[in-house]
Amino acid sequence: MKVGLYAAAMLAASCAQGTLAQTAASPAPPAAGPETRFTARDLFDLSMASDPQISPDGARIAYVRMSNDIMTDRARSAIWLVDTKTGEQVPLAGGADADAFSPVWSPDGRRIAYVSTAGGSAQLWVKWLQGGESVRLTGLPTSPSSITWSPDGTMIAYTMLVEGEALKLGQAPEGKPEGAQWAEPLEVYDLLAYRVDGAGYLKPGFEKVFIIPATGGAARQLTFGEYHDKGPLTFSKDGKRLYFAANRKPDWQHDPVESEIYALDIASGTITALTSRDGPDHSPSVSPDGKLIAFLGFDDLGRAYEDNDLYVMAPDGSGLRNLTADWGYSPSGIAWDADGTAIYAQYDISGETRVARIGLEGTVRDVVQGVTGSSFDRPYTGGSFSVAANDAVAFTGGVPTFPAELMLAASGGKTRSLTDLNAALKAVKRMGTVRKITTKSSYDGLPIEGWLTLPPDYTPGTRVPLILEIHGGPFAAYGPHFATDNQLYAAAGYAVLSANPRGSTSYGEDFANKIDKAYPGKDYDDLISIVDAAIAEGVADPDALFVTGGSGGGVLTSWIVGKTDRFKAAVTQKPVINWTTQVLTADSPAFFGRYWLGAQPWENPELYWKLSPLSLVGNVTTPTMVVVGAEDYRTPVSESEQYYTALRLRGVPTALVKIPGASHGSIAARPSQSAAKAAAILAWFEKYKKGAPALSSQ
Repeated sequence: MKVGLYAAAMLAASCAQGTLAQTAASPAPPAAGPETRFTARDLFDLSMASDPQISPDGARIAYVRMSNDIMTDRARSAIWLVDTKTGEQVPLAGGADADAFSPVWSPDGRRIAYVSTAGGSAQLWVKWLQGGESVRLTGLPTSPSSITWSPDGTMIAYTMLVEGEALKLGQAPEGKPEGAQWAEPLEVYDLLAYRVDGAGYLKPGFEKVFIIPATGGAARQLTFGEYHDKGPLTFSKDGKRLYFAANRKPDWQHDPVESEIYALDIASGTITALTSRDGPDHSPSVSPDGKLIAFLGFDDLGRAYEDNDLYVMAPDGSGLRNLTADWGYSPSGIAWDADGTAIYAQYDISGETRVARIGLEGTVRDVVQGVTGSSFDRPYTGGSFSVAANDAVAFTGGVPTFPAELMLAASGGKTRSLTDLNAALKAVKRMGTVRKITTKSSYDGLPIEGWLTLPPDYTPGTRVPLILEIHGGPFAAYGPHFATDNQLYAAAGYAVLSANPRGSTSYGEDFANKIDKAYPGKDYDDLISIVDAAIAEGVADPDALFVTGGSGGGVLTSWIVGKTDRFKAAVTQKPVINWTTQVLTADSPAFFGRYWLGAQPWENPELYWKLSPLSLVGNVTTPTMVVVGAEDYRTPVSESEQYYTALRLRGVPTALVKIPGASHGSIAARPSQSAAKAAAILAWFEKYKKGAPALSSQ
């Protein structure tokens, strides 16, 4: 049985909308009015605000507007400039012919550096706002990142991959005849992680730090060696030093949870390590007066998950202090207050994202709530923010029924939206409302939270089919955030349950590490418990339960159908099925075995098999479709193919859906494929809504 994405999309649309196939002799009647349900076609009309960068004086915000281009079937990014008083918007860079992203204000607020693909490849540009001129500074072979201005605005630092030479072993015979067509030369790899999801098989080379005059000229490479020197970068107050993070130890390939903060003397090239503990120290940021460096990190305890802590130290590495040792949450995206007495940080709490002001004396005060906007397809926590000298905070936020808008929280004032990017859709679309649901786990009474997305026309007190949609990670969290998948499912008449079982982030380290070396496990009980809560609330039809999830959610979907037959049908997306093959073929071989299972496959094969969903495949009777990106290197395609083959051999109804060109992270990146994937899932559920057939040889 073969399911094509286009065919599945058409089948799902027919099932979900209750239409009958039209024939040439019986044309469809004209529409009575605009379609008020959210449809697959609407994915091309969505826009989202991201990466808001407020000017130093708080007068303007540069932000990246993400939208889907129907002609290229890809997301496009453009930089727009917004006046914070009037709300007036003007385009700055990017658009139909090129992408533009990563805007960074100069210290004086008169220029913006950014990256643009205008002319073909991604290059560093600078926009002079007074005159309106834009100048390309670089002609680089690979894209620049971590763009940082020097304090006096004369220089810009960035990081870039510097390609190297691959190990050479053997060669084709000499004497190739003129005009002969021989095979491509051998590909030789000698790194432990030789491929990365989204990038494919790696070219030899290392990420390095560069500096270039802000008015143009020759760039200068500042770091060298067979290590990755990573951003974000930050200058010392006098502009003579740069600080960055890297793992420059000889065993860096085998120690993925390790990095130190380094000081780089720009004139001499001398590099000095400022930290030395076992764990990843990263994201340095120099205080306005230059007397302190803030950074993030944690002690490596060999556990699957750790919260970041926020530290400060003197520029020479002395006087190290942990400001959040007793806080219980994980700060990110740090930015100094203009007076140097506090640090702003983004963090997640109970599936929601906020910005807090963390004082140097250890006090924590929320300044922004409702941050959102990390993705389109699923309701993950996320978003971003920046802070002006007057303490105004620009951030991405909004409501869970539409993508993120550009928001502004004035210091001591109210929060307001500066954009309405999806006004046209809001005017006509009835979206599924989102509300919180809580319960206690049947295993140990642990509080479990989730969010129900209800059909747009839902009548309280009526029962509807329920889709349990499980997040990936597994160290991640769902919350009241926009998700195209959930809205498409809701438009088809399903309630969607987005739950945070044990192992989810935003509830503290202890909650996340309840699955340390035991995943999957009792998170199963949490998920079943919250499904039972949705039934008890009178929303979910107990005879019409369905389950799906991607990555970590695919693991748990496969685990669930191996433990129970309560669900009418399941779709496991990009799962891990066999921990042995996952650890040895995924793109982080040094991480998964050591941190998630505590051993390598040959050291504890019993544990590997015990935690592999493949070990339960003999119990599965639920019709289960398998979905994976054809270029997935995080949970490689072979994982999905193993499960599909096992189900087929057992006679369990199944289908294998591959998404051409898609990596693990980009499985929903192209709008048509995102829509078709959701439609294929709906088609599979509709196929078995009235009951699953018995096992067969198919």
